[in-house]
Amino acid sequence: MSEASAFDLLGGEPGVRALVDRFYDLMDLEPAYAVLRGVHGTTLDDARDRLFWFLCGWLGGPNHYIERFGHPRLRARHLPFAIGIRERDEWLACMAQAMREQDIDADLQARLAQAFFQTADWMRNKGV
Repeated sequence: MSEASAFDLLGGEPGVRALVDRFYDLMDLEPAYAVLRGVHGTTLDDARDRLFWFLCGWLGGPNHYIERFGHPRLRARHLPFAIGIRERDEWLACMAQAMREQDIDADLQARLAQAFFQTADWMRNKGV
C-alpha cells in the first residue's frame, strides 16, 4: 500500500481549492501581506486559479496546470515580478496562516512549509 499524497491528505481538489481560496482571501484582507498583495494585479482571480491548478499537480494530484500551459517554468514565469526576501516571507506566512485556518494536520503543514520555503526561496529574483 503506497503512502497517500499530500493532495489526498488535503482532501483532493476541494481541499486544495479551499486552501488556495483562503490564501488569496488572506492576502487581500490582511495588512501583514500588503507587499505581497501589491505584486499581484487588481484582481486575484487569475492567480487563484493558476495556483490551484499548479498545486493540484505539485501535491500529487491531477496535472491541470501542465495540461493548460505546459511545464510550469516557475522561476521564468515569475521573473516579471520583483520577488525578494520580504515577498517570499509574506507568501510563506500567508500560506502558513491559510494552512492553520484550514485545520491541516500539523505534520503535513510542517512538510508543506519546508517544500514551500525551498520553492519560494528559489523564486527570489532581487536581493532584499
